[in-house]
Amino acid sequence: MSDSISYADLYDMAEHGPDVWVGGSAVYPWGRVYGGQVAAQGLWAAAQTVRTDVVPHSLHAYFIRGGNPDEPIRYEVDRIRDGRSFETRRVVARQSNGAILNLSASFHVPEEAPDVTAIEMPDVPCPEDGEADSWMSCFERRSVGDSSAARAWMRMTDPIGDDPLSAALAHTFLSDDMATEAVHIEHPLGRSDPDAPEWQYQGASLDHSIWFHRHAPATEWILHDYRSSGVNAARGLAFGELWTSGGIHVATIAQEVLVREAR
Repeated sequence: MSDSISYADLYDMAEHGPDVWVGGSAVYPWGRVYGGQVAAQGLWAAAQTVRTDVVPHSLHAYFIRGGNPDEPIRYEVDRIRDGRSFETRRVVARQSNGAILNLSASFHVPEEAPDVTAIEMPDVPCPEDGEADSWMSCFERRSVGDSSAARAWMRMTDPIGDDPLSAALAHTFLSDDMATEAVHIEHPLGRSDPDAPEWQYQGASLDHSIWFHRHAPATEWILHDYRSSGVNAARGLAFGELWTSGGIHVATIAQEVLVREAR
């Protein structure tokens, strides 16, 4: 990949009127803007309009059309609700061909309450034993999945803040990476081979949801563990969890992807 701008530059967005920000994009080998980037930028724009005592706890996004990395992206924020405990925002990202993203984000004032994790982290090799296969210089990825799993350790290598928003932005950025692979594993054609002369699939991320459960710095190794419930009508659904190396459940992710056999 050609890193046209740094990770930090993605959030160096200019204010263009009330609740509107314009930012740029990195350049990716598949020719479109990476969905994790536009979702993270949308969350950043939403965060500029909320109180400082709230943190993101969920986002839900529709990827409407592929973004052009050569054009600026305009993020328009709608202040849906300001409550005592929750603040809700809607963000529409636009380029010259129209809307490319419709995102809703909710922010919550942290509360003292019971903390229970009812699922367990899978037993996987440590990051040092994984296969290094990052496709961007701002983060490391080490895959540890077997033929039936889509799993990888990831961590940001570019410096980012330790606050909950900075971590949520980075987790959002990285969360769009493994879901499609999980769906490919359940497809009759199997796991896609990006090194083949022609990929078996044509597709894109359709919609994406994240629930942030606990704060964990994204500069430390985080396990991205994904699986798919299957494919139907050229769509597949993937579910995933993010885990720290110490077994803390950081976030839950769901994504639907378009998965067509290449012609």
